[in-house]
Amino acid sequence: MAFLHIVGARPNFVKAAPVVAALDRRGAAQQVLHTGQHYDERMSAVFFRDLGLPRPDADLGVGSGSHAQQTAALMTGLEREFTERSPETVIVYGDVNSTVAAALTAAKLGIAVAHVEAGLRSFDRTMPEEVNRVVTDRLSDVCLATSADAVAHLADEGIAADRIHLVGNPMIDTLTANLDRFDAEALRARHGLPASYVAATLHRPANVDDPEAVAALVAAVHGVADRIDVVMPVHPRGRAAFDAAGLGGHPRVHLLEPLGYIDFVALVRGAAAVVTDSGGVQEETTILGVPCLTLRPNTERPVTITHGTNRLVSREELAELPALVAKAASGEPVNGAPAGAVPPLWDGAAGERIADVLSPAQGRKNP
Repeated sequence: MAFLHIVGARPNFVKAAPVVAALDRRGAAQQVLHTGQHYDERMSAVFFRDLGLPRPDADLGVGSGSHAQQTAALMTGLEREFTERSPETVIVYGDVNSTVAAALTAAKLGIAVAHVEAGLRSFDRTMPEEVNRVVTDRLSDVCLATSADAVAHLADEGIAADRIHLVGNPMIDTLTANLDRFDAEALRARHGLPASYVAATLHRPANVDDPEAVAALVAAVHGVADRIDVVMPVHPRGRAAFDAAGLGGHPRVHLLEPLGYIDFVALVRGAAAVVTDSGGVQEETTILGVPCLTLRPNTERPVTITHGTNRLVSREELAELPALVAKAASGEPVNGAPAGAVPPLWDGAAGERIADVLSPAQGRKNP
């Protein structure tokens, strides 16, 4: 088997779909292995259906746990699968624990690793994802970068130029391929939502693991809701903390269960603005032209600020969030990026460029 795709969490599925499709058009031998890092139906299986991904050839079902426990379970299961399946190349996506576990396991077995979304850096080692990014890139034989700044980071870290490829962003391939499916009006009707709202999604450890941070976030979100309704699908990781802090106690805060890909992007597309701490949402709002306020002190995706609609909001600026959201919802730009700016190569063809790098000799079977 030539390629084994490792996916484990919802952002991985969105990035993998166009790569799997492009390699399939080349007739490449490939399989998909789901680690089960996200195992809830609403966080996992629905994404395979929404995106047309093939049924996983294996599911490790590792579930949750501490970083050490989860990574150990992942490596044990992945070692068994890699030994049995003998892939030529393991393809990993993003920065979750499944990504770094697969890279470590493959490297120790002498299997080539290709990292989709290589080179992103927040330079904040308190983020587990940053550690995963750095380790994965050091072990990868092929680094597939989404943006010029990512290429520069890899070069600065001593990665050989022939291992680095600027290919664009496969998450945007998935977005553009599904634009006609993102029906915000139908979603509002189905969930009884107001016509004008702000979409929110918050799950990063720095925001949801510390009770004081959660309390500050809830106060800020309630301040936003004093001006405009807030709709928030609640990630399982932060639900208990937000419930304890009374997030749903405001009459204009609408809490939803996690949404599938199509419904979630429809929610974002119909929003007056978005409040998030997600990396992927920063990218999606950039293409959709929706103002995005990212509740983090840094971002590994600065191109969404220089070429998009994103603005960082630090913890010290939380008190300003209601005013910033009101400004964004009224149509005022939240940053200095030119209107309609789109990062280079975020054009819906990243999957094909990745396939060109990974399987250049085969060419497309069905162009």
